[in-house]
Amino acid sequence: MEIETFKNNFGIVSKSRKIRDLIDIAMQVAKSDISVLLYGESGVGKEVFARAIHSFSPRAKRKLVSVNCGAIPEGILESELFGHKKGSFTGATNDRKGYFEIADGGTLFLDEIAEMPLTTQVKLLRVLETHEFMPIGSETVKKVDVRIIAASNKDLQKEVDAKRFRQDLYFRLKAVTLNIPPLRERREDILVLAEHFIEIYANKNNIPKPQLTKDAIELLNNYPWPGNVRELKNTVETAMALTKSNILTAEIFRPLLTEVRKNDPNRNLPVHVNKSADAIDREIILGALIEIKKDLNELKNIALKNQQVVNPETQNVQITEVIPLDEIEKQAILQALNFTNGNKRKAAELLKISERTLYRKLKEYEIQ
Repeated sequence: MEIETFKNNFGIVSKSRKIRDLIDIAMQVAKSDISVLLYGESGVGKEVFARAIHSFSPRAKRKLVSVNCGAIPEGILESELFGHKKGSFTGATNDRKGYFEIADGGTLFLDEIAEMPLTTQVKLLRVLETHEFMPIGSETVKKVDVRIIAASNKDLQKEVDAKRFRQDLYFRLKAVTLNIPPLRERREDILVLAEHFIEIYANKNNIPKPQLTKDAIELLNNYPWPGNVRELKNTVETAMALTKSNILTAEIFRPLLTEVRKNDPNRNLPVHVNKSADAIDREIILGALIEIKKDLNELKNIALKNQQVVNPETQNVQITEVIPLDEIEKQAILQALNFTNGNKRKAAELLKISERTLYRKLKEYEIQ
């Protein structure tokens, strides 16, 4: 028997039995103040579930504050969470409320909590246990009433085993754990989500709702969606912005898909392949590393092209042009972001750096 499409006002749209079961649990725990831990790959919709839980809770009329722990530099995360007093550190020109105080009476959603430094984890645990905290530089304890929903794309038990995450905090957070499956494991949701995003975009931009052709539907259904629901949404919106007709065909979508490699006839392979998602991801990462290495080699050759050896015996070299290392690093980051269509998590993996380091580098090199 075909499962009816579930749809609510908070962005959850699904025909998947797995998602329907998670929704039932989420709505049940929403009525309490118990902590909820959401697992899932980047882009599966963890924040959508957090919003749904908050909206069905007694705290719905108060704020839901979302914090990406991986996107905030380690040095200022504590200040962002707990606030600070004027003059407590260089640059603290005014008193500032932290996210805990802003979310008082409501819900605080801590995304990518595995990226939180151990020192901050200690203070977070204390707030959860005592409902008290002190802003940086303050001698006054503040009371706070906040419900915590945390999320991670990493296995926190493995992070605990590796001594990167506190065991006591892990036990405190995982009172209720929801594992949101990736889009490739619930393919029945692909078309209903695509239609949902098409309808939203059409209504928002006051345009007729376009139709998906049969070949477009087949392409979308067979694509592995490494970026999950977020990638699907971005792809649909871009396709609608680019189309000149009221029809969305496979030809419009194909250049927008991450794994359909552009500008190389040797990579123009069919999207539907009989490989596991992990094997496909490994191929993507390997290909990206090869491309980055090529770019670095090209930059190295440019840096050395005007070198002239004056005395080979003493290896004295006259260099007329050298490319700074920071410029090489910047180009590598741009290449990785271009390859992943702006997916910063994937780009960080390709560059073998943490997502927090990537965000710091983006700010340092003023890369938008």
